[in-house]
Amino acid sequence: MMTDNENNQITEQANTTSTRRAFLKSSGLTFGGIAIGATFGGLLGNLKGGDVQTEQAPPPPVAEVANPNVALMFFNPEEYQTTNVAVERIFPEDENGPGAMELNAAIYIDHQLASQWGVNARDYRLGPFYNPEPTQGEQIKLLRQDLFRLGLKRLDNYSNENYERQFIDLEAGEQDEVLVAFEKGEAGSISGVSTAEFFKLLRQLTLEGVYADPMYGGNKEMLGWEMRKYPGTRMGYVNEIQKKDFVELEPNSLQSHMGHS
Repeated sequence: MMTDNENNQITEQANTTSTRRAFLKSSGLTFGGIAIGATFGGLLGNLKGGDVQTEQAPPPPVAEVANPNVALMFFNPEEYQTTNVAVERIFPEDENGPGAMELNAAIYIDHQLASQWGVNARDYRLGPFYNPEPTQGEQIKLLRQDLFRLGLKRLDNYSNENYERQFIDLEAGEQDEVLVAFEKGEAGSISGVSTAEFFKLLRQLTLEGVYADPMYGGNKEMLGWEMRKYPGTRMGYVNEIQKKDFVELEPNSLQSHMGHS
């Protein structure tokens, strides 16, 4: 025989079940023992020729994907602006195509200086430091990133000394005059190092930024390669070399090889 407590529990369960059934009836359908919401119920109504119509939300707009490589890792904004102006004077825009600024050469330089290469990680650094012969490489104590950063400061100091303006505020012709003075080593020194060493580094990195694979931050959209009709990195040219006529190929970056087995 059930106690009063057991009777009360059964009554509560029955009331709960009744309440749930009422909720399902009012909010949707029950189909084959499965609760079906109002949206799916409306869909079934449409399939059966019912009057219930449901509006589909428009797809969200496709967001433009930014290039993650275009981000500063070493420069501060002022150094980046000065570098941008300097590389454009070395490789300016002309009728053949964009200049180093549009090709993101300064971004390439920023990433290289932020890397192990920028701190001469693989170079012998214990001296002695002799004056190198013309056939030898650099023999300086400064790290590359320090030489570049100090070189940018010297660009501004030399411009102020001779034109009373910062380098980026000079006219294009005046900027060229400053860079020529640096190239010839006539713009003073950078912690005991000739400005010619800074210019050589600046020019080298500018050209690398124009023509290196886009994965390193420069050569935006492979436009540098397009100007040279360079096909980029390809797995092979078996099909092309068998043709009699010259085959002009669209450039491929290293990213294009992703997915190859």
